[in-house]
Amino acid sequence: MSCIVDEWTIAYNTVVENLTGKIVVVQTQETDYVGKLIELGEEEVHLETEMGWIVIPIERITSIREKEV
Repeated sequence: MSCIVDEWTIAYNTVVENLTGKIVVVQTQETDYVGKLIELGEEEVHLETEMGWIVIPIERITSIREKEV
């Protein structure tokens, strides 16, 4: 029995494993958000920023990456 894993699942797991708890840049078509990645759920991303908490729907996100120092 083989297990088929799609590219989205691999990307999701990579972000969760490598970026949770780190300062990240979350890009949408409208703006960039910078904050600590608290949770990446199936429908939204939760960031803790200097201004408070931000919840961004997954469908709006174009990329997530660790912020360069």
